[in-house]
Amino acid sequence: MVIRGKQLSRSELFLLCLFLGLSLEAWAGKIRYTVPEETDKAFFVGNIAEDLGLQPQELTERRVRIISRGRTQLFALNPRSGSLVTAGRIDREELCAQSVQCLVSFNILVEDKMKLFPVEVEIIDINDNTPQFKLEEVEFKMNEITTPGTRISLPLGQDLDVGMNSLQNYQLSSNPHFSLDVQQGADGSQHPEMVLQSPLDREEEAVHHLLLTASDGGNPVRSGTLLIHVQVVDANDNPPAFTQAQYHMSIPENVPLGTRLLTVKATDPDEGVNGEVTYSFHNIDHKIAQIFQLDSYTGEISNKEALDFEEYKIYSMEIQAQDGAGLMARAKVLVKVLDINDNAPEVTMTSVTTSVPENFPPGAIIALISVHDQDSGGNGEITCSIPGNLPFKLETLDDNYYHLVTERTLDRELTSRYNITVTATDQGIPALSTETHISLQVTDINDNPPVFPQDSYSTFILENNPRGASLFSATAHDADSNENAQVTYSLVEDTIQGTPLTSYVSINSDTGVLYALRSFDYEQFQDIQLRVMACDRGDPPLSSNVSLSLFVLDQNDNAPEVLYPTLPTDGSTGVELAPRSTEPGYLVTKVVAVDRDSGQNAWLSYRLLKASEPGLFAVGLHTGEVRTARALLDRDALKQSLVVAVRDHGQPPLSATVTLTVAVADSIPDVLADLGSIRTPGDPDDSDLTLYLVVAVAAVSCVFLAFVIVLLALRLRRWHASRLLQASGGGLVGVPASHFVAVDGVRAFLQTYSHEVSLTADSRESHVIFPQPNYVDTLISQESCGKSEPLLITQDLLEDKKETFSQRETASKRGNTSRGSRRGSRRSLMWGSIPECQDHALSRCPEPKADA
Repeated sequence: MVIRGKQLSRSELFLLCLFLGLSLEAWAGKIRYTVPEETDKAFFVGNIAEDLGLQPQELTERRVRIISRGRTQLFALNPRSGSLVTAGRIDREELCAQSVQCLVSFNILVEDKMKLFPVEVEIIDINDNTPQFKLEEVEFKMNEITTPGTRISLPLGQDLDVGMNSLQNYQLSSNPHFSLDVQQGADGSQHPEMVLQSPLDREEEAVHHLLLTASDGGNPVRSGTLLIHVQVVDANDNPPAFTQAQYHMSIPENVPLGTRLLTVKATDPDEGVNGEVTYSFHNIDHKIAQIFQLDSYTGEISNKEALDFEEYKIYSMEIQAQDGAGLMARAKVLVKVLDINDNAPEVTMTSVTTSVPENFPPGAIIALISVHDQDSGGNGEITCSIPGNLPFKLETLDDNYYHLVTERTLDRELTSRYNITVTATDQGIPALSTETHISLQVTDINDNPPVFPQDSYSTFILENNPRGASLFSATAHDADSNENAQVTYSLVEDTIQGTPLTSYVSINSDTGVLYALRSFDYEQFQDIQLRVMACDRGDPPLSSNVSLSLFVLDQNDNAPEVLYPTLPTDGSTGVELAPRSTEPGYLVTKVVAVDRDSGQNAWLSYRLLKASEPGLFAVGLHTGEVRTARALLDRDALKQSLVVAVRDHGQPPLSATVTLTVAVADSIPDVLADLGSIRTPGDPDDSDLTLYLVVAVAAVSCVFLAFVIVLLALRLRRWHASRLLQASGGGLVGVPASHFVAVDGVRAFLQTYSHEVSLTADSRESHVIFPQPNYVDTLISQESCGKSEPLLITQDLLEDKKETFSQRETASKRGNTSRGSRRGSRRSLMWGSIPECQDHALSRCPEPKADA
């Protein structure tokens, strides 16, 4: 069926849309459900997951839970179906008493977002309570002279249900004298009254029994009964009268138990029993009857239980006064309870985080806090605060909720744990407060690299250290904690003289102790520059490094090494030549030694350790120069053995020795002749070899002397021819310069011979070397001796040579041919061995002395 109506105007459509929008907005603010009372546990209330826009499995994942305040949990969440169900049996009367509408409010918390959704569930009443009277029976006394129309107020029936399930009507059993009249109160309540219809006659019937029935409107109907006994008494014409129709009083809720609160007073002018008044409660709530006590004779009202403003703000009660004859009067008493600040605020941690990382951003939520005070007015106004020296703040939400959030970035290295005291204070006098504590652990992140106490280090170690020796301990500190503070040590890759650093030193990755992998040699390197890296185990890891200078200290581990005289490789001993004509202080040779150590370990001193002729030679303490201490004598042995010790100044000192053999002779032939008579015990083969060598040297010497004689003869012949030419032609103007070359060749041969000749008395036991004699204070090296200047032959030199040969011929005539040849050879060799004869003109060479 289609209902046609008139078309709405634009303004009406606008108002309709506005009304629907406001309704939807109001509905969207809260989620509402209805459920009947007395249902079984897990009774379906509503699909909360759908209303929240979530899937059922998200209830667990997003930690959705119910938050209720001040009562037991009435509802629960079914995570499988996503529905809201009852947590147990719900008694509407217990929750809301006589309230017409019973609403249960709570919040749904989506914890991962810390968001609250308000929910209201209306509990629908069912007819589960029967109307009841406070008493099972009641007795009234009525004077027989009571006039018809007199009304007697009957006890009220009480039904805990509401609406149609509550008490709806009263019925009185049939009686000719009484009828029932129900009065409607201002609040809609029904007050039954029994009305006397006809006069009573005690003599006819002394007691009347009636039954009052109270019925509700439920389905099925429930009812309760009250038995009424009316006793007819003799006439009493004055009922009791209260001094006030209504009594008012105000008392604080903390009044002590047993305090006399109020006294009601009713008087009856009758005498005797008719004037005796007794007091009782009339139509009073069961809970109020348990709190207050009425003295039936004095009318004093006192409290037998503590008053609670939060439960009842005003206690209303009706007092009935009845005399002995049964006449009654009623008065109303209103007790107003004054609130005092007797309830401290309640602080509830709805949701709290116990640990946060130190890089938690400002404004991040730490906790959701709920505060509540059961007091009213200023006593119930709450302010929430935390200490001001903390990096947190409170943000106010609706319905006395607060968010505890971070105000700035946290630093675990400054504070690793916060004990946050949340204080809720009401505005009462005196003010009451409640403190709750939140322990917040700040977890570490790896934001601090390891730090060394110094920018650089240096350490010292003696050379020749054992392998595995501890060199240095590097320690770095990391302000982080746990694995972020666990430091491992390593060496930055480097090379030392082309060799990886790790082949010299290693480091314990856990302790930072540096160890030597080999023995260091100061003479190889004096220091090692390396870098130690400290790295933590965070993610990502942080590191720092520090430079370490490892200085190697010298030890006296190298004995002095003799550089000169150089010993032959075959184990023989070198020989130095000292002319017999030398003066004291003559430089025979110089011992040259070095020490590879440094400092005082390399300071060398020389001393003569042993000599075959003590006192003949002396050694310079710091120079190593071997000089004659006195003039040489004919009785001095040809061969002098000297043992020179070279010693450093280390601790302990090290030394080396060198054995020098000094041949005392004027020329090499003299040495050869004298050495020929020296026999060294040995093998026959060694003696034969030595003999062959001596013969070979003598033969070479003879050939050399013959060559010299031939050259001199040729030169004399040319000189004689030149004299003839001078006599005839007057000079040597036409003589070519090449005629003088032969003498240069002689000198060069002499010089070469003086350098190369080498004799041994026993080639396997000693090696005799004849270096150039030296007449100056310094030794001349082989290289310097190898230099030569052009030889200039002058006329005087030729005359001197001629005289020399004439002397040799004279000596030959004396019969000493062999000895003269040997000494002549010695004189000739002397020219080649004297440095002045090598480096300067022959005119400066001294004439060899004639033999004695």
